[in-house]
Amino acid sequence: AVVSTQSTGIPPGSGDELQGIKKGIVEVADMVIVTKADGNLKTAARLAKTEYSRALRLLRSHSDDSWTPFVMTVSSLSGEGLGEVWEEMCEYKQGKVANGQFLERRRRQRLTWLWGHVQDYLLDTLTCDPHVKELMARLEQNVLSGRVMPGAAAKEILTTFLNR
Repeated sequence: AVVSTQSTGIPPGSGDELQGIKKGIVEVADMVIVTKADGNLKTAARLAKTEYSRALRLLRSHSDDSWTPFVMTVSSLSGEGLGEVWEEMCEYKQGKVANGQFLERRRRQRLTWLWGHVQDYLLDTLTCDPHVKELMARLEQNVLSGRVMPGAAAKEILTTFLNR
């Protein structure tokens, strides 16, 4: 995906506030936004913000990145925090542009995009070939039943396609 800022929205009060970190969701985030910071969830949102801030400092303490991800609370009902999130996003981008990381990220994203298109094109081409499509259906069943290993099935599909 081509993005300038990777943000992760987290609702408060979901039981284990650090579940997102345990699953690796926020490890790549440039910012974590704790949502629903209003009404009876306002206190839970502040607590979640504190816990995520501590955890991110630990996770990113050995990072080469000059940016420290921030955690903010927002309320879509009142609009509280939305302006501050936008300001932080703009500051983040300005910092990345200034140190050259923005353009480098874009360069890497273009390569990811290139290979994503290649994969999509190849898969579309394979599935449009009637002979290969029939073979794929048969091999999928064999893979599901355990008669054929996925790697062997993939090799047979590609060999059949390339030799046509």
